[in-house]
Amino acid sequence: MTVIELVMEQIQTLPDEDIREVVDFIGYLKQKEDRAQWLDLMLAQESSLQGVWDNAEDEVWNDL
Repeated sequence: MTVIELVMEQIQTLPDEDIREVVDFIGYLKQKEDRAQWLDLMLAQESSLQGVWDNAEDEVWNDL
C-alpha cells in the first residue's frame, strides 16, 4: 500500500471537521515550502546586489 493510499484510508475515518484541519495543515505545509524557496532566492540575490545596496548615495535609506 502506498503512502497516499494509507493517508486516504485514514482520512476516510475522520469526521468532516477533522478533515478540514488536515486540509488546512496541507495548505500550511505548501506555504512553508513556498516561503523557504522564496528565502533561498532572496539569499542567492543578496551577494550580487550588495554593490547596489551599499553606496554613499543611498546611505540616507539605511535608517528607514
